[in-house]
Amino acid sequence: MNALFLAFAHLRWTWARSLLLVVVGALILSVPLVTQVLLRGSEEALTRRAEVTPLVLGARGSQLDLVMSAVYFSQDRAQPVTRAAEDAVWDSGLALPIPLHTGFQTNGARIVGTSLDYFDFRGLQVAEGRQMALLGEAVLGAQVADRLGLGPGDTVVSSPENLFDLDGVYPLELKITGVLAATGTPDDEAVFTDVKTTWIIAGIGHGHDDVVTPDDAGNVTANAAITQFQRITPENIDSFHFHGAAGDYPLSAVLVAPYDTRSGTILRGRYLDPENPLQMTVPAEVVAGLVDRIFRIAALLDAVTLVIGIAALGAIGLSLFLAWSLRAPEIETARRLGAGRFMILRLAFAEIALLLILSAGLATGLVTVVTMNGDSLVAWILAL
Repeated sequence: MNALFLAFAHLRWTWARSLLLVVVGALILSVPLVTQVLLRGSEEALTRRAEVTPLVLGARGSQLDLVMSAVYFSQDRAQPVTRAAEDAVWDSGLALPIPLHTGFQTNGARIVGTSLDYFDFRGLQVAEGRQMALLGEAVLGAQVADRLGLGPGDTVVSSPENLFDLDGVYPLELKITGVLAATGTPDDEAVFTDVKTTWIIAGIGHGHDDVVTPDDAGNVTANAAITQFQRITPENIDSFHFHGAAGDYPLSAVLVAPYDTRSGTILRGRYLDPENPLQMTVPAEVVAGLVDRIFRIAALLDAVTLVIGIAALGAIGLSLFLAWSLRAPEIETARRLGAGRFMILRLAFAEIALLLILSAGLATGLVTVVTMNGDSLVAWILAL
């Protein structure tokens, strides 16, 4: 007890050095555990969402880009397809196709143009307000609503994917009609609207001012007075229309929900030809390959962490050795007062034990905090 009392008194006297040693020790102990918690959480979040998404139809190319864009709404951009791809799935009678257009953003959140089938497919529920019903209406994911402080009755304005993609793209004010219940998935950070609304943003559909008035009947020349609306209102919604063949309208991808296993197998077989510009991907298989690569990298990180940890422990040992060397006069005084070599060793071990206990306590707290907030941290990491 005397050794512990003296060791604690010394650590308190040299509090700055002691605090630094405790923090370094806590990091050495907690970093490997925190890394494993986040990696396991990321693996679970990725695979869980992929496993409940049977198939994704998109342009032939990178399967990873297609899956990450369509399933996780990431920044990865796959080549677009046309609405004809969705119609082909409908005509097959083998699956339910759900269109996705994810080419636009608002306030850092992805605008997802889709159909009402998407909400049933993902099990999304409106927690506040009502579901979207008209052109120009949108519902917010829980996190984006909380981050922006918005709710039913407010508005957001769309923006193109990049500043150089402005041809035919007009910022559109979206009226928020509802906020979805939190799910802990990428849906929480998305803004959902009807796919036709995203086609309006893309310039495929638009509305016009009524340039014909009773006074002008029979003497009207259409000119710059015809303007594209930036807001869809009850007064102008009937004037909105679309140009071109409906089958040519763009989609980022199509989520495909087969009616049964046999139907899914038949559909996959129809897109195996490498000459086909479309491909049918299985998100679970693509994400499994991604997770496998991640954990290969994680093994390397573990080795690096081990080397760094050994180096840090060596630095801590050197720091303690130098500290005890500087305390040589103090130790000599203790010897003259009757303290034997065993007592001095007990004092040194007591000091080291206190540092380890404090470091372990701090490390446990860090790991506990990360574990309790694992879902939020994983969602934030996946959104980067």
